[in-house]
Amino acid sequence: MKISVIGAGYVGLVTGGCLAEIGHEIVCTDNDAEKIATLEAGRLPIYEPGLDGVIAKTRKQGRLKFSANPVDAVAAGDAIFICVGTPPLPNGGADLSAIDHVARLIANEARSPKLVVEKSTVPAQTGQELKRALAVYGRKSKVEFRVASNPEFLREGTAVEDFLHPDRIVVGVDDEVAEKQLHEIYRPVLERKFNCPFHAPSPCPDVPPPAWLVTTINSAELIKHASNSFLALKISYANMLADLAERLGADIQQVTRAVGMDSRIGGSFLNAGLGFGGFCLPKDLQAFVHLAEKSGVDFSLLKEVEKINKGRIRHVIEKVRRGLWVMKGKPIAVLGLAFKANTDDVRFSPAIDLILELLAEGANVRAFDPEASEKARDVVPQVKISESPYAAAREAEALIIATEWKQFRDLDWQRIHDAMTHPFVVDARNLLSGPEMKQLGFEYYSIGRPD
Repeated sequence: MKISVIGAGYVGLVTGGCLAEIGHEIVCTDNDAEKIATLEAGRLPIYEPGLDGVIAKTRKQGRLKFSANPVDAVAAGDAIFICVGTPPLPNGGADLSAIDHVARLIANEARSPKLVVEKSTVPAQTGQELKRALAVYGRKSKVEFRVASNPEFLREGTAVEDFLHPDRIVVGVDDEVAEKQLHEIYRPVLERKFNCPFHAPSPCPDVPPPAWLVTTINSAELIKHASNSFLALKISYANMLADLAERLGADIQQVTRAVGMDSRIGGSFLNAGLGFGGFCLPKDLQAFVHLAEKSGVDFSLLKEVEKINKGRIRHVIEKVRRGLWVMKGKPIAVLGLAFKANTDDVRFSPAIDLILELLAEGANVRAFDPEASEKARDVVPQVKISESPYAAAREAEALIIATEWKQFRDLDWQRIHDAMTHPFVVDARNLLSGPEMKQLGFEYYSIGRPD
């Protein structure tokens, strides 16, 4: 099928690349001409494992094209996936101006019937407004538009695999024609009839195919916000358990491992640490609370989730203070700048928030991240970005692990111990073994485990 993707950010690039990977003809556009130029030059503006190979392969095969002209993209696709940003407003709601702009663009430029698919995360009832906007702006052309919601459940760092091997595909539709079109789009994924870039030439793992869930548009939109908010709740719950474990001398990892073995609960997102960040969970949580309040529902439970998450930075700062007493003027190394491992995304990153607090205390901060250093440079220009974790640790009086990169676990920690003025580590992601660090001679604090 011929499909257009409007928006070449994290969601748009993964969506466009993976749809091309499973056999569709894709045109991807973005209002950022520099980003399109970067993509046409064969470079990616983001780091996402596996995505570079997918995009390079599908471009070479002619199934994926980039265009700086959105009018061409609208004309090219029988289906149009909207993957533009919906950033938070000051009141916590979602800024839907980009959605409205795309609706006007499609309505004005379409000359043939289009299936318009919301891929961006939007509040419930946005689809109804989108249908109305298409009808209003397109009243002169009289083109037939169908609207559907197809929320994404992609995790940065594993987004390509999540798209090609999902546990469920949710489509919100108002008619059978839209459902059939979407089913045809996803048929290779549902039937596992594509060359998987992760497992080829071997067959993919023998697991159940993804569930195909057909709902109303309002329900599909609500599912996305409900899912992300529940994941945020699990993280904040784990962090409150960690605080209790510290007071009682328990080990949070032992506790959450046992709790997560209950099939009704599950172990994912029960990780205590610096809290959640990124562009999805904090934004979606705020938007969900705002939507609930606007609808007359007091979702105070989620307000507490957000409050707990914001308090994690101060919790870690107090651990640093316990080891240093005074932070002003002291060199502190921070390992990790991205909001999570396997991405270069620093938007709403807890690591960045932590660094800002350290700077406010007068600390002399130097940092390292395997992928996010360049993007972080623009956000915290006052921080020295080191060329390696060992350079960051040199003569530091404290070292904080702020992002759970696997390579941080595998560092030569004896070398780091010897390089630091004060071998003091605050492991805000519980990445390392406390007994092993103490055996090396570190003063070592973590989250929810005995110091």
